[in-house]
Amino acid sequence: MTLGYSQLNSLKLLHKGKVRDIYDIDENSMLMVTTDRISAFDVIMNEPIPLKGQILNDISKFWFNKLEKIVPNHILKKDPLDFVDSSEKDQIKNRSVVVKKLKPIPIEAIVRGYLIGSAWKEYKDQQSICSINLPQGLQLSEKLPEPIFTPSSKADLGEHDENISLLECEDLIGKKISEELNRISILLYESAYIYAYSKGIIIADTKFEFGLDNENKIHIMDEILTPDSSRFWPKESYQIGISPPSYDKQFVRDWLESTDWNKNFPPPKLPKNIISKTSEKYQDVFFKLTEKNNL
Repeated sequence: MTLGYSQLNSLKLLHKGKVRDIYDIDENSMLMVTTDRISAFDVIMNEPIPLKGQILNDISKFWFNKLEKIVPNHILKKDPLDFVDSSEKDQIKNRSVVVKKLKPIPIEAIVRGYLIGSAWKEYKDQQSICSINLPQGLQLSEKLPEPIFTPSSKADLGEHDENISLLECEDLIGKKISEELNRISILLYESAYIYAYSKGIIIADTKFEFGLDNENKIHIMDEILTPDSSRFWPKESYQIGISPPSYDKQFVRDWLESTDWNKNFPPPKLPKNIISKTSEKYQDVFFKLTEKNNL
C-alpha cells in the first residue's frame, strides 16, 4: 500500500516531519514510520511515491548496521508491529523502526565530496563553501580535494535550512561537539563512499542528523545515506562540467525547476510519469546498494 500519512490510534503522535511520522511508545522509545511523502525545496508534495517509505527505511537500516562501529545509532532491536493494534499493522509494516529517544543536536551535518548544488553557487560567488576556502578553477561536479564538513542550521517545517560556518556551528552547539560531529561525519562519508563506489554509485554529498542520549553520548538518528538525504550519481555517466543524472529526488527537483512554481506552498501536481520514474530511481539505488533481489 502507498502511505501518504499514517493514522495510528494506539500510540500518541509526537511529530509529523516531511517524510516521517513519530509516535510515542514510552519514556525511552518511539515508533518512527517512514511514509511515501516526498518533499522538494522544503515543501511536501501532494502525491506520494510508491515504495519510497519502505526503501528509505530499509536503506537506513542497511547503513546503520554497516557503519555502527563508527558511531552508535538510534535503532532498538524491537519489532514495531508489537506496539500497534492489529488493524494498524498494515500501515507500518516494512516501513517503521523502534528508536531511542534522543536530544536532537540542532544542526544538519552535511558532508560534500563534489562541487554541486548550493555549494557550486557559493563557490562561484566566493571561492569558498561555508567559509572554507577552496582551490581556484574547480568545475561543476568536480571532486573536491577532500570531503568537507559544511553544517547547516535546522529550519522549522516549511522554512529553508541555512548553511553556516564552522565558527557559527561551534557557537550553536559548542566547540567540542562540533569538532566531534565533523570527525564522525567525514568518517561515515568516506566509509560509505568506498562501498557505494564499488557498487557503481558516487555519493556526491550527504547529510546526517545526530542526537545525544542521557549520558551525552552522540548517536546518529533519523535516516542515513538514503536517496532523500544524499546525492547519488551513477558512476558510469559521471562527467566533470555537467550535472550528472541522479538516483535521488533531484529528478523531482529538476522537473519542478522546469515549471513556473515559486517554491512556496502549494506545490504543483506531480505528473504520473514523474511519480513512476522517481519510484524506479529509488528502487534502482536500493537494489544496487543492498544487493537484494526484492523489497
